[in-house]
Amino acid sequence: MATSTKAKTTDNTAYVARLKDLYKSTYAVELQKELELANPHQVPRLEKIVVNIGLGRAKDDKKIIETAKNTLRKITAQEPIETFAKNSIAGFKLREGNKIGIKVTLRGNQMYEFADRVINIVLPRLRDFHGVKAGAFDKSGNYSIGLNDQSVFPELTFEETTTVHGLQITFVVTATDAEQSRALLTKFGMPFEKSKDKKESI
Repeated sequence: MATSTKAKTTDNTAYVARLKDLYKSTYAVELQKELELANPHQVPRLEKIVVNIGLGRAKDDKKIIETAKNTLRKITAQEPIETFAKNSIAGFKLREGNKIGIKVTLRGNQMYEFADRVINIVLPRLRDFHGVKAGAFDKSGNYSIGLNDQSVFPELTFEETTTVHGLQITFVVTATDAEQSRALLTKFGMPFEKSKDKKESI
């Protein structure tokens, strides 16, 4: 008889997040074949997810800071840390050491669970959603999604979203380029926007 997920988490058996299990059992093998990689260690994998909230001019606004920290605690189940400017930028009146934001870094099961929720629950809740931008990769293959407000996360109550703020989610991938990274995220179900079909000739 199959053991339930609940039973697995209560008998000290190692719990494995759904996407992590799928990656190890299926996606990694498929990616190695599809990307024509000779070594399984070359297969792209999700290394970490960084959830960041930039404070900008609100860096001294205690209400916004507490709201932002509460958002990160609720949606990631981790305590956020503050981030500070590494360099001074006169044009932005920014001095080295100034507080510029807060962030959480996710790894392991928490990372996979968060990715699962973002892809399958949060993104579909966006108004007029037609997919995430296909070109939002950096040169290393890392992918970032920017959200205008936190209300799309079902973990938050209405009262916790009255002070609106944006956030950025970065999927850090061990890949050689954006093509490999996109192949991995597509396996996870990332809903990339579809390119407009060319008009059929008459």
